[in-house]
Order: sequence, then structure tokens, then C-alpha cells
Amino acid sequence: MPALDAAALTQLRGLFPALNRTAPSGELAAYLDGPGGTQVPESVIEAISDYLRNSNSNIEGEFDLTIATDELLALSRAYGGSFVGGDAGCIAFGQNMTTLNFSLIAAFGRTLKRGDEIVTTALDHDSNVAPWLLLAQDLGLVVHTVGLKEDLTLDLDDLASKLSSRTKVVAFTLASNAVGTLTPAREIARMAHEVGALAWVDAVAFAAHRRIDVVNIGCDVLLCSPYKFFGPHLGMAWVRRDLAETWPANRVRPAGITPPGHRFETGTLAHEALAGFVAAIDYLAALGAGDTLDSQLDSAYQVIEQQEHFLAERFLAGIARVPGVRLVGPRTAESAGRVGTFGLVVEGGGSARLARALGERGIYTWNGSFYAQGVLEHLGIDLDEGLLRAGVVHYNTVADIDRFLRVLTELHADAH
Repeated sequence: MPALDAAALTQLRGLFPALNRTAPSGELAAYLDGPGGTQVPESVIEAISDYLRNSNSNIEGEFDLTIATDELLALSRAYGGSFVGGDAGCIAFGQNMTTLNFSLIAAFGRTLKRGDEIVTTALDHDSNVAPWLLLAQDLGLVVHTVGLKEDLTLDLDDLASKLSSRTKVVAFTLASNAVGTLTPAREIARMAHEVGALAWVDAVAFAAHRRIDVVNIGCDVLLCSPYKFFGPHLGMAWVRRDLAETWPANRVRPAGITPPGHRFETGTLAHEALAGFVAAIDYLAALGAGDTLDSQLDSAYQVIEQQEHFLAERFLAGIARVPGVRLVGPRTAESAGRVGTFGLVVEGGGSARLARALGERGIYTWNGSFYAQGVLEHLGIDLDEGLLRAGVVHYNTVADIDRFLRVLTELHADAH
């Protein structure tokens, strides 16, 4: 059963201006592009505009606009802490997740020595792989890659075989951005800690779909991107306090060192984006119920998970009957195994052609590798060809899915 009835979903969709876009066919556009970045509610747009109109200033001055900006930064950290379930002082913001991850890895790298080992996975976006490979080249480190099983879940036996007393980090994703696979995060973090390594988590493809809780996961570093959960383009990280306070960060000499997350923020932040981030968290909180932001977010993600599970079941039941494409990754909608991101292999190639044809009919999907190089290599698929990717978030509808499946079937018939 969906968590949102027809009236509630219509009201919710009315908060998103983009969802009113009409395709050339006369139908509303179907936004199945969520894995690449979600749409934003009007409140996020207004918050960004309002900041630029009424509060635009740099920080740490002695007049009202700069004081308001200081307060916005403090509120953003508080909201970031609530969003990930961790210490607000350990939140760092940056241009995007990839840039922020390079910065954090560079700081941590100063604590490593030649011969230390890093473990990454074949399930990950390259933003949590390539920075480690480059660091290894510079410092003489060893990087191991955890392989995948046939169903595109992580091979934990392979992970265990690659851990040792020399392992310093296990870097892994919470959810595949290409095929939706979830990872057993607590188990991976436990295995990392047993050999004295850090658990370094990419939550970008997870954050729109499931509640993040860094304490429950037991991770040491976690990164995500607000533009993947109804906010603006921005990167956010949480770093365990003792690490955030002691890593030798790249920073200019006069810059402050408190709160500890600020140590990894170079230059002036995009304050207007932070205003949009706060509005995005408020939007999510309003989906739930409770007396505190934390409890509201807990409740909201129960709604989101139930709604997306309903949509995922619809998608998976339908895609099995569409000729010319093959689903890769988990084939069940069970919430323990996947989020609503679906990777499709196109028979005979042509993922770009199909994505283009769908787009011309107002159905927005993605095609390519999505920087998930390890997944495509495991599947034996050329990076240039890649997959066709569709995804659902809680604002999607049954009509979006049914139209995608119908048009995909028609396009296959036209091509044959």
C-alpha cells in the first residue's frame, strides 16, 4: 500500500514547480531521473532567492546581514547533524561531495605511511574510489577492491580476505547509484573497526530514500549531496569529532578551527545554497510528525520508504514484461535489499538512443556509466554504452512508471 493517497500525493507534487512541466505530447513530464538529482520544492527556490535578496553577505562581520549569515551557517550545521544523526559541530560543507571527499582524503592522507592499505568496492561511485587511487600513487599505498556477487551485492567474504592489520580505511557506499543495491553498512563498519580501520561512507545515492544514522552505522566519515534529496547543489560531510579535530587539514593560516567541521571548508561557502539546504530539510521534516526535527525526520523517512516500496514493486513487476531490456541488480523491492534506482541493460546496445527517445516523449531517464565503473566492469559492459537508468522517489506516480514501461515497449517494437 502507498503511504500517500491520491489527494496527498497531488498536494505534495504541487509543491514542486518542475513537476508541472508539460511534455510535447501534452502529458506531464515523468521525472524518473532522480538518481542523477531530484527536483526541488518551491520553498527551496524561495529560500535561495530570499537569502540573495535580503541577507547576502560574508561571515563574521559586525552588521546585521553578516550576523544573519553567521546564524544561517550555525543553523545549517544543526540541520546537517540532525539529518545524519550525528554531532552538528562535525558537519562540513563544500562545493559537492567529490570535491569535499578529495579534501578530506588529502587531510587523512597526511597521517598515512608507505605500505598502508585502503579497501574500496566495485559497487561504488568513482568519487569514493579515484581519490584513494590517486593518494596511493602519491604515498605508495596499496588499494584493494572488494568484488561483487552475481546479484550485484558486495562479496563480504572477499572483503574479509582483504582486511589486515595494515588496512587503514574501508571506503564503501550505502547504495549503488547505478543499480540500487544496498550494502550491510553496520557489518562492513564492524569488520573495518575490528582491524583498526576507518569506515568511510558514501551516502549520496541513499539519502533520498532512507534515514541516515551515523551512530547506528558506526561509521567514521559520511558524505552526501543535498541536490540528491530535494535541495541545491552542495556537498556535505560528517566526520567523527576526534578525527575532525586532529587531521591536518588544508586551510589558510588565519582561518578558524571551530567548529571542527569548519576545518575542511576552504574559502567562502555558497551561503544561498545553505539557505536552500535548510529549506530542503524543512520540506522533508514536514512529511513526518513529531516534536523535534529528529523525530520528524524519522517519521518522514517511514513515509518515504513505504511510498517508494510501493512504486518499486510496480516498476519491477512491469519491467520484467518489457522486451529488449534486462534489469541488473536486486530483483525484489524488499527495502533491505535495494532503493528505487534501476539499472537496465539494453538489448544490442543503444542506451543513449533509448534515453533520447524517452526524453523526446517527456520521460526523463539517464544513460551511461554514472561513474560506477566497477559495476559496469563486473557486468562486462562498455563504459561508453553503459546502462539505461530510471529511478523513483516519493513524488513519483504510478502513471510515471506505467508510461515509462509502455513507451519502452513501443520503442522496442518500433526498432524491430
